[in-house]
Amino acid sequence: MLDDVLRRVDELSSWAVGLLMKVIEEKAVNPSFGGEGEYRRAQLIESELESIGLSVERIDAPDSRVPEGVRPNIIAKLKGESEKTLWLISHLDTVPAGTLSLWETDPFKPVLKDGRVYGRGAEDNGQAIASTLLAARAMVEAGAKPKLTIGLIYASDEEAGSKLGLEYIFDKVGFKKDDLIVVPDAGNSDGSLIEVAEKGIIWLKLRVEGKEGHASMPHRALNAHRIGMRLAIALDELFRTRFSSQNPLFDPPYSTFEPTKHEANVENVNTIPGVDVLYFDCRVLPEYRLDDVVEAAEAVAEVFEKVYPGARVEVSTTNRIDAPPPTSPDSEVVKRLQEAIRLTRGIEAKPGGIGGGTYAAIFRARGYPAAVWCTVDETAHQPNEYAKVENLVGDAKVFAAVPLL
Repeated sequence: MLDDVLRRVDELSSWAVGLLMKVIEEKAVNPSFGGEGEYRRAQLIESELESIGLSVERIDAPDSRVPEGVRPNIIAKLKGESEKTLWLISHLDTVPAGTLSLWETDPFKPVLKDGRVYGRGAEDNGQAIASTLLAARAMVEAGAKPKLTIGLIYASDEEAGSKLGLEYIFDKVGFKKDDLIVVPDAGNSDGSLIEVAEKGIIWLKLRVEGKEGHASMPHRALNAHRIGMRLAIALDELFRTRFSSQNPLFDPPYSTFEPTKHEANVENVNTIPGVDVLYFDCRVLPEYRLDDVVEAAEAVAEVFEKVYPGARVEVSTTNRIDAPPPTSPDSEVVKRLQEAIRLTRGIEAKPGGIGGGTYAAIFRARGYPAAVWCTVDETAHQPNEYAKVENLVGDAKVFAAVPLL
């Protein structure tokens, strides 16, 4: 039976590549980053699921920022011999394209070249959408009866915290503690990493208030931009020194604190900014509390307010995910994944940790073992993001094998 399913996966590979390209074309940038959301992409996927013959449900989360007023979340099932369910959970949304001049092709007009599909969201998370649908279609068309029920979820809002995605639908789905949870949203280039642990994530927002004025009269102003730059450097050095422990489970094995976004201040060169707003993306080893990171930033902010009389520095967070307990390497989901990867790919996969955040953290925080696995070159959020066709097909074989073993 498994051989029939794997053969059908290969036969459907061109269809799956075409599906991935359609997914990329249906632009689904998260509205938190200025996009119009996932609605059209969800319609495409819902139609594909129904054509395969799966039972489909959609749960919409209200959101006035998008044209349709809702953020869609799709749940589909293929009945197995048992009520116990293998959940394969992907996300619909993407981040913006970034600097267009760095792209060799239009990020939202996918290109197939040398066995790779290029486009924004090709890897994150289009490959997972296509590979899980490919696994389900191959299973149906091969006439296979899986031992486990297969549940497919395609949720919104993952890139901005999941409040209108998995968090919104979690209690409505009916997950069971003995279900197997697999999130195809992180991995490595040969498929040998099964992610069982994630760092805590916190996005710090630092708002500096000074006094606006003419650039030729700095003594009558208080340059918030200068203070902001110095604040960023001070925090960068403090974070790396104070939170310097290493954990070999993770790659990289240390906490990361990256100054990233900076909001526009004044429009003209000859005005001293009175407000400066900057952000840090912090990925913190579970050995540390995220509260300690926030408190460290607040302490530095207080010092800067004393050093620069009249300045005000406000520290806040725009996203926070505390590191949950890791999934045990001996859990059923990890063992089944390892067996499926070994059987279909000839690879001995090992458990490890990452700095990126995935849906698995939401499950682990609630006491559900969850594993994250797929085969990727880690081009997510980069210019010229791509997904390899061989990875898409190989991942589908693993996802099809797990419920048949």
